[in-house]
Amino acid sequence: MDAAIGSTKKATAMGMYLSDSSESMPRKEISATSIRPVDEAQPPKLSEMALHPTVSITPAGPVRRLGIGCCRWFSESVHVPVGNRLEFRFQGSRHLLALYSEGARKGGETSIDGLFSSKLRGSEHKLTFVPAGQAYREWHETASSAQLTFIYFDPAALRASDGSDAEFAPRIYFEDTRVWETAFKLKKAIESGDATCVPYLEALCGVLAYELSRSDREAVREVAPVSRGGLAGWQKRIVVEYVEEHLGEQVCLLKLAQLAKLSIHHFCRAFKRSFGMPAYQYQVQRRMELAKLRLADRGMSITDIALGLGYAQTSSFSSAFRKTTGWTPTDYRREFK
Repeated sequence: MDAAIGSTKKATAMGMYLSDSSESMPRKEISATSIRPVDEAQPPKLSEMALHPTVSITPAGPVRRLGIGCCRWFSESVHVPVGNRLEFRFQGSRHLLALYSEGARKGGETSIDGLFSSKLRGSEHKLTFVPAGQAYREWHETASSAQLTFIYFDPAALRASDGSDAEFAPRIYFEDTRVWETAFKLKKAIESGDATCVPYLEALCGVLAYELSRSDREAVREVAPVSRGGLAGWQKRIVVEYVEEHLGEQVCLLKLAQLAKLSIHHFCRAFKRSFGMPAYQYQVQRRMELAKLRLADRGMSITDIALGLGYAQTSSFSSAFRKTTGWTPTDYRREFK
C-alpha cells in the first residue's frame, strides 16, 4: 500500500487498512484499488489507483480505524473510547455519510457550512450527510465509547435512478430508518471485499441516492406548526437540542414555546402528545440518563454530578435519581465495580 496510509497494518487488493491512529491521515491520502468484476480481476495498474482524503481526527492516539473500499466508494469504521475530546474535520471532492451506531457525548458540536450547528448529545442511530466540497467539523467530549462509520462516495457513484447527477442537501444528526438501513447494507457489501458484488453496490447507491433525495424533500415539507396534535419534526428537533444544551438549568416553558412558535398552552399539549410526557418530566429523564453516564466515571463525585445537572443539593439529585431509576446514585455506581 501507499506510504500515505502511515500506520497501516494490513492491506488487500480492495484497498484496506487497519490503524490505531489517524495521525498520518488528516492531510494525506489513502490509496485503494478499484474493484473489478470477477472475469476481469487482475493486478491493478498504477494509473488505476484512486486517491482520496479521509476524515481528519485529532488527537490521533485513542482512535482505532478500519477502512476498506475502492475508487468509487470507501467505508471506514471508527472506534472512540470513553473519556476523550476529539475533533473531526472533512472537506473533499467526495460525498460523506456518517452513521453513528452508538455513543454519547458530554459536550460537543457538529457543523457543516451553511447550516445551524447541532449540540445534541445522544448520537445513536443518527446520520450526518456532507455533500462534496462542503466543510464539515465535529468535536466530541465522549461520555461513552462511540462506534461510527464514514462512507465516502465518488459523486459519480451516488446518482439518481435515471443516471443524472443528483444534488443533495447537507444534513446534521438526522434520523431516517430507510437511509440508515440502505447505508448499512452498503457498508456490509463494501466490507465483504467481494469483487463480484459491484452490480449490487451500484444498485444500493442508486437506492441510497433516492432515499437521501426523499429525506431532503420531507425535511423541506416539515413546515406545519402542529402535526396531528403533536409537534412537527422541525419543532421536535429544535426543542430537543435546546433541552440537551441546558440540562444543567431549569427548563423555561416560555422559551421552548417561543422556539416552537406556539403559545405555552398549545406547546405543552403538543409536546406531551409527541413525547408522552410533559416537558419538565422529559428534561428530568434526560438529566438522569446523563447522570448514569457520569456515575460510570469514578473521577466525578456525586456532589459534582448533582451540581453539574443543576441541583442545588445532592439530596435533591439523589431523590430525583431514585424516583426515576429505582436506585440511589451510590448503589447505581456500585454496580460498575
